[in-house]
Amino acid sequence: MLKLGNINVRKFKLSEQFISKFKEAKVPWGPVGYVTFKRTYARRLSEFEEGAVGTEEWWQTCRRVVEGMFDIQKRHAFSIGIEWVDAKAQRTAKDAYDRLFNLKWTPPGRGLWMMGTKFIYERTGAGLFNCAFRSTKDLSQKGGYIYAWMMDALMLGIGVGFDTLGAKTLTVKEPQRTDDILKIADSREGWVDSVHILLDGYLQGKKVPQFDYSSIRGPGELIKGFGGTSSGPGPLIELHNDLSSLLEERIGELIGSVDIVDIENLIGRCVVSGNVRRSAALAIGQPDDSTYLTMKNDQEKLYHHRWGSNNSFEAKVGMDYTWHAKQSQINGEPGYIWLDNARFYGRMKDGKKYDDTKVMGFNPCVEQQLEDAELCCLVETFPAKHEDFEDYIKTLEIAYMYGKTVTLVNTHWPETNAIMLKNRRIGLSQSGVVQAFNKFGRREMYRWCDDAYRHVEELDKEYSDWLCVPRSVRMTSIKPSGTVSLLNGSTPGIHFPEDEYYIRRIRFSMGSTLIPPLREAGYKIEEDSYSPNTYCVEFPVHEPFFQKGKRDISMWEQLEIAAQYQHYWADNSVSVTITFKEDEAEQIKDALEMYEARLKAVSFLKYKETGYKQAPYEPITKEEYEEMIKKVTPIQKIETDEGGVGSKFCTTEACLLQ
Repeated sequence: MLKLGNINVRKFKLSEQFISKFKEAKVPWGPVGYVTFKRTYARRLSEFEEGAVGTEEWWQTCRRVVEGMFDIQKRHAFSIGIEWVDAKAQRTAKDAYDRLFNLKWTPPGRGLWMMGTKFIYERTGAGLFNCAFRSTKDLSQKGGYIYAWMMDALMLGIGVGFDTLGAKTLTVKEPQRTDDILKIADSREGWVDSVHILLDGYLQGKKVPQFDYSSIRGPGELIKGFGGTSSGPGPLIELHNDLSSLLEERIGELIGSVDIVDIENLIGRCVVSGNVRRSAALAIGQPDDSTYLTMKNDQEKLYHHRWGSNNSFEAKVGMDYTWHAKQSQINGEPGYIWLDNARFYGRMKDGKKYDDTKVMGFNPCVEQQLEDAELCCLVETFPAKHEDFEDYIKTLEIAYMYGKTVTLVNTHWPETNAIMLKNRRIGLSQSGVVQAFNKFGRREMYRWCDDAYRHVEELDKEYSDWLCVPRSVRMTSIKPSGTVSLLNGSTPGIHFPEDEYYIRRIRFSMGSTLIPPLREAGYKIEEDSYSPNTYCVEFPVHEPFFQKGKRDISMWEQLEIAAQYQHYWADNSVSVTITFKEDEAEQIKDALEMYEARLKAVSFLKYKETGYKQAPYEPITKEEYEEMIKKVTPIQKIETDEGGVGSKFCTTEACLLQ
C-alpha cells in the first residue's frame, strides 16, 4: 500500500480558473446543511496557510477533498511506474468537484474531515477510513494489543466493531507493579501505549510502571495534527483508574464477555471525553450469553460507560428468537447479525458465494462485513438529487473512484495492510432512498439498483486493472448516514423522515462563535435542559417529496425495503433500524423468522414520542413550520475561526450532533 509522504511528485492541483467559478456559486444546502458543515467539517485555514484566518467554505473543502483524492491516485501511479495522464485526470477531477459541490455525492464524514490534510501524508492514512472490526479470539496471545488497536482506531475517528470470542480464554492476573516512571507522550500514540501497558499487566501479568501525565497539554489547547482541542490528561487518568478497578476485582478469574465489553466501553468513554472524533462501537456476543445480552439493564453502568457500544449477537438461521425478540421490545437491543449470511452471500440476488468466508464481524452501523483487523471506506450517493439514471451513473462512477482510491493508502497497522491489499473492500451507499422512491417510484429504484450494481462491477474491473490492484471483494452497502445526509437535506439511508414538517435541534457549546450569527438570523436558541454550558438551536424543516413518515410506516414495509436493497444493491449489508409500534411488538419473532434468510443484520426500536424536552426531532404542523420559517433569514456565510468539532457518536440510524 502507498506511503504518501515517500513519493516525490508534484501535487495534483485543480486550476485556479476552474475553482474561481465556484467561489460565489450557490450551494444546494439542506435546511441545516451549511450550519452542519461549518460546525462539523470546516477546517481552520491556518492549517494550510500560515497566518490565514477563518475556516473553510464549501468550495475550499471540495477542493481539498478532490485534489487529495487525485493526488493519491497520482502518487500510486508514479510509485509503481504506470501511466498517468494529467489532462485526463483533470477532466475527471473537475466532474468530481462539480458533483461534490452540488452535493450529488460526498465522501464519508471521515473523508470530508481528513482527505487532503497533512495528517494522512505525514502520520497515517487510517484516518480516511470509516470503520473497522477487531476480534478478541486471540486475546490470550495478544493481550492488551487488541484493545490498543481499537483505542488507536477510535482516536482516529474510526468506528470499531468487536466480538466476545475471547471470553474464558485467559485468567486475569496480578500486574507486576514497579517504581519505574513512564512519562506519557502528549500524543495519540502516547495515550494508546499507556493503555496497552496497563492492560498487558492484567491480561498477561507483565510489568506496569508508574504513569507520569505531566507532558499532556492542558484543556482547551489545539490538537494541531488531527484537529480539535485537548481535554487535558483527566480522561486518561480516569480511564486508567476505571480499568484498574474493573480488573482488580477479576484477578484469578477467567475473563468474561461482559469484562471484554466493559473494557472497550471504558476506552470509548475516554476517547469521547478526550474531544476526539469517534464513532460508536459494536459488540457482537453469542445468542445464549444472557449475562452479556442483559448487561445494559444495569442503569448505573449504562449511564457511566455501557452506552458506548451497540450490543448485538451472532444469530443463526433457524434458531428460536422468542427470548431475544422480547428483549428487543424493551430497549431496542440486542441487534441481530447473521454472520453466515455475510460469509456466503454478496447481494442475495446473486446466490451463494465463497469469496468472503473469512468475515468475522461488522462495523458499528452493520453496513460493512469485515475480517479481523480490516477497515472499510464508505461513500455516499443521493439518487433523489439526480434527474435521471444516466446522471446518477456518472455520479456513481466518481463515488466508486473515491472509495477505491482510499484503499490505495496504507495504515500504520501491518496486519490491516495485509488484508486491505487483497480485499480492497469499499461501500458505495445511497441516502435519501425514500425520497428517491417518492420521486421516481419504488420499482424504478430497484431497477436503478440492479443496473447500477452491474455497472459498478464493470468499473471495478477497469479501474483495478489500471491501478494494478485486486478487484474489490465487496463494493456496495446502505449506511445509516447522519451528518453527511444533513448537508443536502436527504433522509438517512433507507430510513423514513420524521414527518413532513419537523424541528431539527442541534447542540452547540455556549462559547461557540456560531451562536451569534444564528441568533441574528432569527433561529430559536435555548439553554440545553440536560447539558451544562450548551445551547440548543431549533431549525424548521420541510421534507421534500413527502408521502409517509415514521409514524405512518409499518414494521413490515421497512423490513421489505431492507430486504429488497439487500437483494438488488448491497453486496455488503443494509444498515437498518426497524421502528415498530406497540401493536407490532409481538410480531418481531415472526418477522425474524420470515427475514432471517434475506438480511445480514437488523435491529428494532419502539416508535414513540420521546417525552424529552428538546428532542433531536419534533414533528410540527404546517402552520407551525410556516410561522417559524417567517422569522428566519437564511445564513449565506459565517465568519469564524472555530474549526469543525465532528459528530459525537453514531447509532444504527443516525450520527448525533452534540
